[in-house]
Amino acid sequence: MSLDDDTLHEECGVFGILGHPDAATLTALGLHALQHRGQEAAGIVSYDGGQFCSERRMGLVGDHYTNPATLAQLPGDRAIGHVRYSTTGDAALRNVQPLLAELEIGGIAIAHNGNFTNGLTLRRQLIADGAICQSNSDTEVVLHLIARSRHASSSDRFIDAIRQMEGGYAMLALTRTKLIAARDPIGIRPLVMGDLDGKPIFASETCALDIIGAKFVRDIENGEVVVCEIQQDGSISIETYKPQIPKQERLCLFEYVYFARPDSVVGGRNVYNARKNMGINLAKEAPLEADVVVPVPDGGTPAAIGFAQESGIPFELGIIRNHYVGRTFIEPTQSIRAFGVKLKHSANRAVIEGKRVVLVDDSIVRGTTSVKIVQMIRDAGAREVHIRVASPMIYHPDFYGIDTPDADKLLANQYTSLAAMCDYIGADSLAFLSIDGLYKAVSGAPRDPRAPLFTDHYFTGDYPTRLLDKDGPSNVHKLSLLANNG
Repeated sequence: MSLDDDTLHEECGVFGILGHPDAATLTALGLHALQHRGQEAAGIVSYDGGQFCSERRMGLVGDHYTNPATLAQLPGDRAIGHVRYSTTGDAALRNVQPLLAELEIGGIAIAHNGNFTNGLTLRRQLIADGAICQSNSDTEVVLHLIARSRHASSSDRFIDAIRQMEGGYAMLALTRTKLIAARDPIGIRPLVMGDLDGKPIFASETCALDIIGAKFVRDIENGEVVVCEIQQDGSISIETYKPQIPKQERLCLFEYVYFARPDSVVGGRNVYNARKNMGINLAKEAPLEADVVVPVPDGGTPAAIGFAQESGIPFELGIIRNHYVGRTFIEPTQSIRAFGVKLKHSANRAVIEGKRVVLVDDSIVRGTTSVKIVQMIRDAGAREVHIRVASPMIYHPDFYGIDTPDADKLLANQYTSLAAMCDYIGADSLAFLSIDGLYKAVSGAPRDPRAPLFTDHYFTGDYPTRLLDKDGPSNVHKLSLLANNG
């Protein structure tokens, strides 16, 4: 059993740059800033004017791309990169992105963040028609659709391919002359555009722009495709394509709760402030008398600060995180497994002994980690342990790029009451932030059930798209044609 089994995982992050002499190095730095979005594997593809170069490795960005010899294998002034946590496709080098293919129109590399909800359906159709798949990543489906498109230009083929995809995604493609960026029709996954010395950059989060000193330009709109192309005179043209019938944007709410880095700006909203507001609203909704507010590192820290400020209860670091533990470094036998939480977290006895402790966490998935942390706090001498969660209960699985357990494995579905949940965890009390409290923290207004601002199905069951791979075919359709708004 992995120590991370009680944690939600984002599928990946993307970064791309066009026209800069240090393209691969800047891409590696950008991926380093996006490492929190995927720690399983990383890859970079560059183009040097004559050939595509690819370096794809299992493990962390810093394990490979700080090596000058590795970066020397990635020459050229254009590159795209990817960090990965697999939700579709197993953890193997063949599935590490960007995926690179030679087509009739020339070479093309593709990387994406998210999940296609009709990817398996299209894959089966392609294989039935004779396609040969080298990986089991749904990104490869896009490459096949581009190869089969009858349009002349790579841009038109790319647009033709993504018109057939459903789900949530932020995607980058690199051709010999172009860097193409696209975002799904309702903008479930984030994607931003930046500028460094007049060269266009695309990234999953603004923190990847900050690390290289790039300027934030704007968010890529939901359903938008941006095509940047190097011209013969060295200038870069930028064309945008948007849906003829645009849909309302619905960003994934979990970007604010958990996934995005606190210093990022997602959808025009600072993530740290949103999380702090979650804690403020949580203190209003579930007040109590206690001696100390303790965050569950690291995700619960901003919310705990907000909770402490609103409640007047002192904030303390009652749990110390060991930042140097990734995967378990010793054989996880049953006798060792009990130390799992202590490998990553240690109780600060001086802060919590004899105290009534409020533990603030960002979310609870299965609850197994919460059980261990509560016991750890009690073992350190806490008089009472109360849990406050800065997001609602998770009732439903995700199909847009978040690795969630099956519905029956989620804590909220295993117990019929909050009291029963609390007894299982071993706390003196347990409370979750309401869905309206979460919406207010992020947008300043409660949830409008007629037109929700965000993708929030894991809390509400309101899936914003069809789930073709899960539910089977019904009224198969394509997205509306994209009109040139360049």
